[in-house]
Amino acid sequence: MSLRFIIISFILLLIDLYVFRAVRAHTASFDNWLKYSIYIAFWTLPAIFLSVSFYYMNFAPETDFRSSKVFLFLGAFFVVFTLPKLIILASQAVEDISKILAFLFKKISNPDGIIYENADKISRSEFITRVGLIISVIPFIASIYGILVGRFNFSITRKTLSFSNLPSAFNGFRIVQFSDLHIGSLKGHEDKLIEAIELINAQNPDVIFFTGDIVNNIASELDGWEDILAKLKARYGVFSILGNHDYGEYFPWKSKEDKQANLEDLIARHKQMGFRLLLNDAAIIEQSGEKIAVLGVENWGRRPFPQYGKLDKALEKAENIAFKLLLSHDPTHYDEQVAGKEDIALTFSGHTHGMQFAINFGGIKWSPVSWKYPKWSGLYQHQDKEQYLYVNIGLGYIGFPGRVGTNPEITVFDLKKA
Repeated sequence: MSLRFIIISFILLLIDLYVFRAVRAHTASFDNWLKYSIYIAFWTLPAIFLSVSFYYMNFAPETDFRSSKVFLFLGAFFVVFTLPKLIILASQAVEDISKILAFLFKKISNPDGIIYENADKISRSEFITRVGLIISVIPFIASIYGILVGRFNFSITRKTLSFSNLPSAFNGFRIVQFSDLHIGSLKGHEDKLIEAIELINAQNPDVIFFTGDIVNNIASELDGWEDILAKLKARYGVFSILGNHDYGEYFPWKSKEDKQANLEDLIARHKQMGFRLLLNDAAIIEQSGEKIAVLGVENWGRRPFPQYGKLDKALEKAENIAFKLLLSHDPTHYDEQVAGKEDIALTFSGHTHGMQFAINFGGIKWSPVSWKYPKWSGLYQHQDKEQYLYVNIGLGYIGFPGRVGTNPEITVFDLKKA
């Protein structure tokens, strides 16, 4: 049993104990059969979650657990039942703090302990907890919706960008980007990937960019999917890069040689599917005698993510090309090495998934992932210059088999001569 499992289990137990106080207090007036049914369900569900997690983490055959149905089930279970508890926990904490402050205030302002009649039947603090219990239903329903509908509710985002240094021959050039496929999580949903491929092809792209994380961990996840992905069609082909998951960093390899063999297998599969994989490299696209450069770097992210990307090496291959596009999986690379420093017009990234959970309503756009990645979704411009970053929130999913407020995204860019 790992220390991490023990710590996580202990934290979850503390959360459940604290939340159970609120559940018990606000179900006290229920009929016994209903009240005790709620109690049994409350403790049975986390017991099942921890038992299954314990078994697969310690006794299951060695498999790619992150791509297994069990892992997706556990991810769904955790989100569906833990998010509501956190809301109840917050409201319960407000109630407890309010009671403590009220007690201290009474001790100071009413030292003789005089009892006043006609006190409210329910205090404001208790009201907050009841509101928390009601509000907790929202993430529960949203999570269920994200699993049943959101994860395959493909959306197309369209962007038209103008550049003064875009060669005239490329005026109207169309790029389609998709990212973070995490193919191991899509097992059993081949029809959904076919639907996404058809949507991409229907945009009549001049070029298609895939910006990393084609698998969760291992190259064999692509078994049976190659023919589907090979159907992607664009005038100048499909260009791809590697993401942090593509290196097999999160799989318990028996040796470094096995890990390297997996990476070489994955690279070969890109070629077999007709993807031109750019490993710190550049490709030149020529049209009517004019040229643009497509640069692609290996994964580069802030620690602890790998920093294999070598932008200078890719730039060497395109030093005589004025208009440059860059594929770089992690958006932090843009801030660290691109923005305001290199003559790259547009950088295409992915990686964040929008955390597969975001509020995107009434002009509000926020996700918890923004705490780590300020540039987590959509288009960003460097100051007032013609230099942009686009962060695609991905087509697939990992861990939680759902998407809430973060529909799987296909992005269409039309480049214009300013």
